[in-house]
Amino acid sequence: MMEITQRAEHTLAQTYTEVQQRFTGLDDLAHGWEHIQRVYTLALHIAEREGADHFIVGMAALLHDLGRTVPSQHDAHHADQSVTLAHELLTRYEVPRETQEAIIHAIVAHSFSKGLQPETLEAYVVRDADRLDGLGAIGILRWAVTGAVRRTAATRSYHPDDPFAEQHPLDDQHYMLDHFYRKLFKLGETMGTETGRALAQQRTAFMRSYLDEFRHELEL
Repeated sequence: MMEITQRAEHTLAQTYTEVQQRFTGLDDLAHGWEHIQRVYTLALHIAEREGADHFIVGMAALLHDLGRTVPSQHDAHHADQSVTLAHELLTRYEVPRETQEAIIHAIVAHSFSKGLQPETLEAYVVRDADRLDGLGAIGILRWAVTGAVRRTAATRSYHPDDPFAEQHPLDDQHYMLDHFYRKLFKLGETMGTETGRALAQQRTAFMRSYLDEFRHELEL
């Protein structure tokens, strides 16, 4: 891993504190400060294993969801809002332009819904860390929280006749359990680093064992 300067370390610490403060009061258990903190820690772990730039990865991980802390403007994507806020912060901290561009790219490329392909190792690291937080025991907690928040009167926990989506078309808007098959079990295939793939395999296996137990309890 590249050596990090004392100034860069100081900027990371400042950013960590500022981002934590900005997330104070955000009513989003799945995408709040806890999520940011986990992604930051995990991204730095992957960066260490993969030889990625510590500063770029750390800054992008801290800033990747910053757009969620402000009201959405004209249906703007949260990643785009994060970029706007990140630009302001990076400029204020006098981060060199080339480094800023690398951080911004990692922020934009992390989004699942935007579908942009990472072009740097650092962007892959941040994207892997963000997606890994949707897997494993933590992923199950976030899935349940998000499903409950987004539910409508028509939402059900699972399809009454086909809980594990073996026959019906996937529809996670109506059946929460379908989200495992529509998205979560596919995340491991999108990992861009060896470390990310290994962790995704472990976490996905845990989620499959959870569904095995779910099936067992339903069939008693």
